[in-house]
Amino acid sequence: MTIKPLIILPDPLLRQVSKPVEQVDDDVLRLADDMLETMYDAPGIGLAAIQIGVPRRLLVIDVSREDEEKQPLVFINPEIVKSSDERSVYEEGCLSIPDYYAEVERPATVTVKHIGRDGKEHMVEADGLLATCLQHEIDHLNGVLFIDHISRLKREMVIKKFTKAAKARAV
Repeated sequence: MTIKPLIILPDPLLRQVSKPVEQVDDDVLRLADDMLETMYDAPGIGLAAIQIGVPRRLLVIDVSREDEEKQPLVFINPEIVKSSDERSVYEEGCLSIPDYYAEVERPATVTVKHIGRDGKEHMVEADGLLATCLQHEIDHLNGVLFIDHISRLKREMVIKKFTKAAKARAV
């Protein structure tokens, strides 16, 4: 497994819509393993393939606590098929927007259809942190960032800050 470099805001790649995975093969499974390794190293609880520069509909999640055994989840071509009217608010962060956090309101529960590592279709009903994380990562696959769910003023300030930092790194 290989730790991959993360794509950071304002990289336009983060706004790209990811393409479906055609088949679950060794390359896709290797990519999932690399993504898990990268996510754990960061450290984070979720990672979409686009965040390491691969525009494929693949994401990995592990919402287990530090004192628990790791519970890595792999979602290939995930799709939200149902979401609750009930809402919940979580303070979200993102590996592609380091050290920035904001409260985001999303549906409290979601049902996600996806393909697993085994190449078979699965359904998962999620609530709490897992539901929030799934929605956050599926947003990435559609070119949407969690800052798109906050006020325009706050979003513009964040983008300006990261654009300025990127220019400073480029010098």
